[in-house]
Amino acid sequence: MARALFQQNGATVTSTLVPQQIEVFQERFTAVTREVGKRIVGHEPIVEATVTALLAGGHVLLEGIPGVGKTSLVHTLADVLHLKFSRIQFTPDLMPADIVGSHIVQEHPHGGGTFFDFQPGPIFANVVLADEINRATPKTQSALLEAMQDVSVTVGKTTFALDQPFLVLATQNPIEMEGTYPLPEAQLDRFFFKLRVQYPPEAAMHAILDRTTSIHDVVVGRVLDAAEILEMRQVARAVPIARPVQSYAVRLTLGTHAGSPYATPMVGRYVRYGASPRAAQALVLAGKIHALRDGRPFVSVEDIRAVALPALRHRVLLNFDGEAGQIDPDAIVGELLATLKAE
Repeated sequence: MARALFQQNGATVTSTLVPQQIEVFQERFTAVTREVGKRIVGHEPIVEATVTALLAGGHVLLEGIPGVGKTSLVHTLADVLHLKFSRIQFTPDLMPADIVGSHIVQEHPHGGGTFFDFQPGPIFANVVLADEINRATPKTQSALLEAMQDVSVTVGKTTFALDQPFLVLATQNPIEMEGTYPLPEAQLDRFFFKLRVQYPPEAAMHAILDRTTSIHDVVVGRVLDAAEILEMRQVARAVPIARPVQSYAVRLTLGTHAGSPYATPMVGRYVRYGASPRAAQALVLAGKIHALRDGRPFVSVEDIRAVALPALRHRVLLNFDGEAGQIDPDAIVGELLATLKAE
């Protein structure tokens, strides 16, 4: 196998990737985002970040007010992928069994008594839309924990493996809205990215109206299947990262903790708990995919910085002063990025 050497931040990294693998990765990534962009307007960074999470094996939390296109984005992505899709509408009366499934008493067709038959829930799919996830109670939200971490669900004494790739795309209304519950910290941490879907600009509004109020529906094609997605995941994991660049990701993660030597004044004043090791994993994996998108066979510090905000914002938990002052976690992460220098 051919190996290429690169000098990066004073360290030598070895790459086993060939140019053709990087080119194919770029082409497939662009094909997905372009196809989604036929229907979704004004949210190109959100689309790119969602595809990045899919290729990293992570999950995405989409936050925004109703009507900005969160659910439409998920539906469109499912249409573009050759994957099984299901939707779960989260409501206050939703129960965990409504998500994972349950055992149903059945009668033997030829008599002889009854037996328990497992009926899989909507979690048994490749792409799962958890719509308005924070309108369900924390007990119901926690039904997703095992599936998001281990790609399996346990019902009674039996564990069922879920098919790969497996992606949870959850939409969430801002927690200040009526009838919402905050997501448990353990579940927030299982989301690879938290993306804020903003109100579209004026030009995008015109494009949305042109596409949604005419007699012609926008048709998207399917451009990627499960095997190709899993292949792209392997290519992404094969991207090398120099130790100084990985050290930057580690220091950035540690900098979200108040007692860390890398913490900023805002962290020390407003943060109760900082990011977990999952944040560092997200930074590195997303950085590798960002590098491949740019046609590079190695990760740079700029790749880590480019993905830091969606990887860290939901993992920075505020203390009482931070919540009372309505401090935005984005501002805390922004101060870290402005302060922390590469080695």
